[in-house]
Parts: sequence; structure tokens; C-alpha cells
Amino acid sequence: MYPVIISAQTCNTTEWTTDYSDIESKFSLRTAEIPDDDLCYIVPGRKNTISECEFNLETQTFVVIHGWTVTGMFQSWVPKLVSALYEREPSANVIVVDWLVRAAQHYPTSAAYTKLVGQDVAKFVNWLETEMHYPWEKLHLLGYSLGAHVAGIAGLLTNHKINRITGLDPAGPGFEYADDQSTLSPDDAIFVDVLHTNTRGSPDLSFGIQRPVGHVDIYPNGGTFQPGCNLQSTMTLIATSGFQNMDQIVKCSHERSVHLFIDSLVNMQQESMAFRCSSKEAFNKGLCLSCRKNRCNKVGYGIHKVRPRRSSKMYLKTREIMPYKVFHYQMKVHFFSPNNLSFTEQPMLVSLFGTEGEKEDIPLTMPYLNTNTTVSSLLTTDVDIGELLMVKIRWEKDSYLSLSDWWGSNMFKIRKLRVKVGETQAKVIFSSQEGEFASLVRGGKEGVFVKSKEVESSRKEERLHKLKMNGSLFKRNSE
Repeated sequence: MYPVIISAQTCNTTEWTTDYSDIESKFSLRTAEIPDDDLCYIVPGRKNTISECEFNLETQTFVVIHGWTVTGMFQSWVPKLVSALYEREPSANVIVVDWLVRAAQHYPTSAAYTKLVGQDVAKFVNWLETEMHYPWEKLHLLGYSLGAHVAGIAGLLTNHKINRITGLDPAGPGFEYADDQSTLSPDDAIFVDVLHTNTRGSPDLSFGIQRPVGHVDIYPNGGTFQPGCNLQSTMTLIATSGFQNMDQIVKCSHERSVHLFIDSLVNMQQESMAFRCSSKEAFNKGLCLSCRKNRCNKVGYGIHKVRPRRSSKMYLKTREIMPYKVFHYQMKVHFFSPNNLSFTEQPMLVSLFGTEGEKEDIPLTMPYLNTNTTVSSLLTTDVDIGELLMVKIRWEKDSYLSLSDWWGSNMFKIRKLRVKVGETQAKVIFSSQEGEFASLVRGGKEGVFVKSKEVESSRKEERLHKLKMNGSLFKRNSE
């Protein structure tokens, strides 16, 4: 069932915005001290509730909008997000929208209610601006699942464009093919950023929407499925609790969007980086680790507010627990052999050594290994190894016997490795530690490569990237 589409006439009239009698949603100003309870409600049309709830008209306001719920109660992520917002912005106002009664219906009914809840939110923020003279540029709406579409509809109906809307895995069923008036879209705010974390399945049936709906759409781990949310855990939960707890069964990947945003708020020194790419397949080959022309961006709260003409799809890998940040490396290897060799799906173990640390035995599957070919691969590590100094590669034996195990040679020679570091934009060439070539033998000893004196990229490019991401240039563009 598709949500009800809001007519253009509704948007062109102002009478509905000043009638607060039909608002069913509630707006709770939560506090940093008690983030898990609604102690004070701001009621549109009643100015006294602004002072009673100690709403600060001078600071930023976050409006948090939940999604569909089976239990009819707030999920545990809500107070966690409230606490994280206050930790990052202690003087802010954090408003939690309560539309639990409408959100606890059968999913198609709750999905259709996003129109009315969006109207409620639009009336609330319009009232703040017109009656309380609250500045639009200080408003940031954060919507999860169905709540992301509520935020979009609200942004469509407000008198002025909201400064920012963050969509946290916007709901997919009923919205994949709906028009922009019924869903979150880039037109709903000055800047719209979206995290897609549970898009597995057929279009319009996956829990999260698959298509891009913002200015920047980020797909962690490809967006389909998140680390730590494995099938075994899901099947165990189904066996023990049945399908009545479906929201708990699917919430791991779906809700990861919220926790990635929380991570960006509280782990400022370990902010994740995403990279623009045409597809997750290309990203998984390490082909998209460029930061030129806004091709990379921070994930979550500190995102650089770029508004491209078309939605920008970005990708990254993460860990399965917070902090989620990993470091991305592209490794390009050219394989030589005097014999005509050809393999597929070959297991490798790669070890990285740097000035600050090391990460050994990173598993890597080479999709193919052919004589005289260059293979590009993506490596990730959750360890900050600093400046990369040495790389080791070991070719493992696969689980089945190949004909070439009975005769012939299973050896390639490698002259150089080329490595690009996504987070620093450094490009490094590695040469064999012993002689001109390193030999890579299946089931044999590892090949060792050390940093070459050849410099593939200048220090200037790395410095400019660091300034943009962390210095005054980045801060100025993010304001």
C-alpha cells in the first residue's frame, strides 16, 4: 500500500498551519539528565510551554522522529540518540516526536499515517518560527525508518526550508516507487543526508529504501546487510521468540543507521569516511578511494554539506561494533608467470605494517588470478597503523584440489605493489624486499614488500586533504 499523496493545494494554503486542534503527535523536550522519559511537552499554540520546558530559542534544535513499532513503545535507541546529541551539543534542544499510537498499527496503515504526522511536525516548526521567531537555520530533523518520510513530508510543508534532514534507513515498503511528495527527497530541506543500512531484498520489499532520496546517500557495507547482523543470530531469534517480534529480528541492520549516527556524535576522533562510487561492486575492488571534487565525505553529524545536481551515492566499510570506523586501502598487484596460469576465488592473507601499528592476516579473496594481469582489491583494518611501511602477502591453499596441484607450477612473480590510503589519500609504491621480484607460491611462504623510494603522490595533496577534512576549510564549508 502506498502512502497518501499530499496535494499541491495543501502546500499553497496557510490556514491549516495555524489550526493546532487536530494535532495528535506530541513534542517532548527531553533533557540530558533524563533522556529516556517525556517530562515536558511543548504544545503548538501554547507559548507558555516554551518557557515551562526551558526551550532555548538561541540554540540549535534537533527533532527526532521514530518509525513503525510493534510494541507501541519507544525503542531503546531513542534515549541513546538523545544522550549523544546532548553530548555533542550540550546547549541544544532535543525534541522527540511521539506518534506511537499511529505508528503501532499494521504497517500499511502506519505508512499512510506519515502524511498526517508530517503535517503535525510541519505545524510545530512553523509555529516555532512564526510565533516564537525561532530561526530556520537552526533546525535539524532526524527521522528513522517511517520517521524519515515523516521528516520529508514535514519539510515539504514548512513555510521555509528546514536547514537539514537526516534520514536513518528510510522505510522501503510502499515508498520505493512513491513520488517525492510522499517520501523523503532532496527538495525537503536545504541539505538532506541519508544512511541506508538494510536494503536487502526486492525493491519495495526491503526494510530500507534502496534508491537515493537525499543530496548524499551513504550505503555502509553496500547498504544491504551490516556486520554482526548474521543469519544465524536471526534464525535463533525466530526459533526462540517467533515472528511476533519481527521488529526485533530485523532491527539489527535497520537500526544500525541510528547507531552509525550516534557513533559520529560521540567518537569525534574516529569519524568514518565514505567514498562516492558508481556501484558497491566497484567500491569493493578499491576503485573509488578518491577525495577529489567532493568524492569523499564524513559520515553522520560532521558531514560536509555538498549538494550535487544528482544524488551522490557513497560507500564505506565498517566494524560490527562501535566505534565503527575502519581504514580503507586499495591494493593493486600485477601478477607475472612464465606459465599460463588461471585461477578463480583464491584466498589470500595480507598483513600491513606502519609507523603506528600493524594488522596481520587480513583475509582477502582474489576473484581471479591470471598470468600477466593486474588485480585491484579493497583492504580494510580497524587499526590505525599510521604511515604504511611494509606489506606481506601469503597465498593460501583453497579447500579443493586443483588440477595444477598435480602437475605444473602454482607460482606468480610480483615486482611491485601500489597502495592508496582512502583516509589520507596517500599513494605508496612497494617493492620486493628480496631482489627485483617476489615469488608468490600457493601454500608457500609469504611475499614481503617494503616502501619504495619512488613517490607516486606529493605530500601537498595529502596536506590539502587533511586541511579540508579537519581544518578551517572543512569547517567553513560545513557551516
